[in-house]
Amino acid sequence: MMRSLFSAVSGLKSNQTAMDVIGNNIANVNTTAYKTSRTVFHDIYSQTVKSATAPTADNGGRNAQQIGLGVDISAIDMTMTEGSPQATSRPLDFSIAGEGFFVVGLGDGSYAYTRNGALELDANGYLVTANGDYVMGITGDETHVINGSPLFNTAVTPAAPLFGRIQIQGKVDTGADDPITGDPIYETYTDYAIDANGTITAMDSAGSTVTLGRLVLATFSNASGLEKIGSSYYSASPNSGAADMSFANNGCGYLNSGSLEMSNVDIATELTSMIITQRAFQANSRVITTSDTLLEELINLKR
Repeated sequence: MMRSLFSAVSGLKSNQTAMDVIGNNIANVNTTAYKTSRTVFHDIYSQTVKSATAPTADNGGRNAQQIGLGVDISAIDMTMTEGSPQATSRPLDFSIAGEGFFVVGLGDGSYAYTRNGALELDANGYLVTANGDYVMGITGDETHVINGSPLFNTAVTPAAPLFGRIQIQGKVDTGADDPITGDPIYETYTDYAIDANGTITAMDSAGSTVTLGRLVLATFSNASGLEKIGSSYYSASPNSGAADMSFANNGCGYLNSGSLEMSNVDIATELTSMIITQRAFQANSRVITTSDTLLEELINLKR
């Protein structure tokens, strides 16, 4: 009888966790590029009352008699299916059609990864996320990329001159020096564009088109193994594998300008799961009250 009480308690705890996951999914239904999570249950160790026996010449075999001891959470995993693109008509909004994550440089020198392509330009003309973190890419002409192989792996420190922040507008250092003063020469670009491959081009004051760089995308051998760190960011984990850096349309998906990826939350599925979870919670509560009634009857036997 006490087993039923503890089994029901484990059911309450597990279904409460499942309800927390469902509630978070519903809360993020309009969060850009949010990936829904699901709860997976497994049973706890069973108590064996009688062991199984093998058939003999005189008797048939008998199955084991076991009583389960409750339920626990096996996994809370992410469903990494692609959300539908939502048109915004904003030039710096990007959705990724296919695999890949934007690479974001954090203030502590580490990298985060996101599919939220709501990008902006800061006061210095750098491409940043809505949180003000730098979007990473390859500066200049990326002619060093060969045969579509990954550019580098984050397990190895990338070469600093190649991988870094992307500056589009403002006073941009051209890398050349004034022959008279020796001071750096700066160029102010009048217009810019980012194509489906992530290539960033700009028009200088003379009307010439200049390639500023190319956005880098990251892929993982197990994207579901990424860890959420807030702000629609993910970090690599031991089970996600290291990030393989490449470009859009070059081992990754391509960029859709003027659109953002919607969440992949299915409201109908979540509401159905919520009803099932609610009923499971109620049923486990009823097991507790029923077991308590049986215990009360036992106590009353002494009267």
